[in-house]
Amino acid sequence: MTPESMETGLLATIEWVRLGVELTGAAVLAVGVLRAVLMLLRSAVRRDAGDFAAVRLLLARFLVLALEFQLAADILGSAFAPSWDRIGKLGAIAVIRTMLNFFLTRELKETGPAAASEHA
Repeated sequence: MTPESMETGLLATIEWVRLGVELTGAAVLAVGVLRAVLMLLRSAVRRDAGDFAAVRLLLARFLVLALEFQLAADILGSAFAPSWDRIGKLGAIAVIRTMLNFFLTRELKETGPAAASEHA
C-alpha cells in the first residue's frame, strides 16, 4: 500500500465519521424540537402558560448538545491537511457556536432552578 492510497483511505474514513457526527447532531436537534413541540402542545391543551419556561429549557438542552456535535464535525473536517481558508472558517464557526453554547448554558443555569421551583 502506498502512502498516497493510505492518505486517501484515511481522508475517506474521516469524512464518513464527520458525516456521522453531523447526522447525530441533526438527529439530536430534531428530537429536541419534536419533544419541545409536543410539550408545548400538551401545555396548550391543559391551558397551562407556566410550562413555557420548561419548554424553552428542554429545547435549550438539546440545542447545546446538537451544537457540540456540529462543532465536533467541523473540527473533524479540518483536522487532516487543513488549508488556511478552512482553518479561518472553522475558527469563525467555532467562535459563533461556542458563544451560542455559552449563552445557552448560562441561561440553563439561571433559568433552571427558577423553572424547577415553579413546577414543584
